[in-house]
Amino acid sequence: MKVSELRQMKTEELYAELERLRRHTFDLRSQAVTEKLHNPSLLTNAKRDIARLLTVLRERGETRIEQMEHHLEAVATKKK
Repeated sequence: MKVSELRQMKTEELYAELERLRRHTFDLRSQAVTEKLHNPSLLTNAKRDIARLLTVLRERGETRIEQMEHHLEAVATKKK
């Protein structure tokens, strides 16, 4: 995902994409642990996409990033 694509998205879309990427990263890490991940570069690319997304959110002056991350963690632990 390119930064120019991210900059064209609305803030709420960015938060939704952040949540999707975090879940995708979790799935990739699970596959890596069970040795079912055939392409390890997918994990690196997902992490970089998250970093790009967080950069765009911080450029916009978003202050809810940490709050949203805590919310996602709470939801993830609640499902267990």
